[in-house]
Amino acid sequence: MGLKYSCLAILAATMLVCATATGQAAAHSQRSHVSHKAEKTRLAQVNKVPASIDDLERRTFAWFWDAADPKTGLVPDHFPGESFASIASVGFGLTAYGVGAERGYITREQAAERTLATLKFFDESTQDESEDGASGFHGFFYHFLDMKTGKRFGRWVELSSVDTTLMMGGVLFAQSYYDRDTPQETQIRELADKLYRNVDWPWMQHHDPLISMGWTPGGKFIESDWRGYNEGSLVYILALGSPTHPVADGAWNAWLHTYDATWGEFYGQTFLNFAPLFGHQFSQVWVDMRGIRDDWNREKNLDYFENSRRATYSQQAYAIANPGKFEGYGKNVWGLSASNGPGGIIVEGGDQQHREFHGYTARGAGRDYISDDGTIVPMAAGGSIAFAPEIVIPALEEMKKRWGKYIYTKYGFVDAFNLTFQTRTELRTGKLVPGVGWVDTVHIGIDQGPMLLMIENYRSNFVWDVMKKNPYIRKGLERAGFRGGWLDGAATGAK
Repeated sequence: MGLKYSCLAILAATMLVCATATGQAAAHSQRSHVSHKAEKTRLAQVNKVPASIDDLERRTFAWFWDAADPKTGLVPDHFPGESFASIASVGFGLTAYGVGAERGYITREQAAERTLATLKFFDESTQDESEDGASGFHGFFYHFLDMKTGKRFGRWVELSSVDTTLMMGGVLFAQSYYDRDTPQETQIRELADKLYRNVDWPWMQHHDPLISMGWTPGGKFIESDWRGYNEGSLVYILALGSPTHPVADGAWNAWLHTYDATWGEFYGQTFLNFAPLFGHQFSQVWVDMRGIRDDWNREKNLDYFENSRRATYSQQAYAIANPGKFEGYGKNVWGLSASNGPGGIIVEGGDQQHREFHGYTARGAGRDYISDDGTIVPMAAGGSIAFAPEIVIPALEEMKKRWGKYIYTKYGFVDAFNLTFQTRTELRTGKLVPGVGWVDTVHIGIDQGPMLLMIENYRSNFVWDVMKKNPYIRKGLERAGFRGGWLDGAATGAK
């Protein structure tokens, strides 16, 4: 399970204590904002969305454009406020720039310029086993980097296999999207290819054929490996697709080996469980799983897209049942995933039951576990829009309608809010709104990314179609045993 990843993020949330908007305000004012004069490229409309979703997509894109450092391409973990960089956020950002160009938020030239700056920075960054002087090692990168230097942010930060993978999702998107015969786009393709080829996937197999969650110079390999089912599926797809350092046959079957532990019924849906919804979303931001099946899919007679649809419906049903009796939960107010929260506080007394409220943690509800303190995460619903738009769109609209004054900003939905938490106390992050509850004050990159990119996939299939052109994605899927659907046809994609 991907809980090591989430536990490291808890440390990130602790850092939010010191987050203030002051540190980045000056730099933010000097950055290029989203242009309203950019030439709009017409994307094929697969599904029409209401104006509210169009507005959400534009605002969420603006977060990436404004938050990233235009010189290095580093994207903060959270913004506004001071933050370290998140390499996973970089991957979502690289993909977001293509969406911005196609939607007309920015020009293609602006997108290419930001992308090239990002790829150059990572290509030129230091790769060695030093404690403090490198950005990565063996082609992998540290989970969090210093926004100013690009070096490992702290000795508690691991060289992360999954966050490198999410970054490479954006790198490979750039390789396939920027397909024009210009010096700039040619260099983007070359650098993207180089960065992906540099990742030494077998080196990360501490317990071959599984892939470790990470490595640190001081502690060496993390003992936990990526075992299904969670966000780690893309790790194996990219590791199998590598032309230079591929993992051996059998890695995907090793990943599948633990599926039976979480397969089963939860709140009216039978599916492969992973409690937080991000685990059902991250890999499918880049890979269209509709109609393609591996051996496990064929045995169960469903694809991973359908599995994620069922996971989404189960979370809505869980909120309607509301076993924890939290405020606000219902048909159109639901969604649990990794997020910020009120933070390590226990509340007792009155007519309320004993309540424990957490900071950043992997909230979720499934057969594997339930972690729920009343904190709603809008991206949990928003990132699932492609799977179940008929329940996601009403949820996003309802949350905005009822609490938009507090939870909807120039960058879309804040990371999370909690209507049950009403205690006046010192908070590590967010604020208490009297009569409403706890409301976050930042947006987190790994939550903004799925929201933005899955909205676009639902509207036009854009990211999915670009990635279908990528030979490494196709090779990784085929080596994992996927067949059918678009894999049986010629590669397609938007230009």
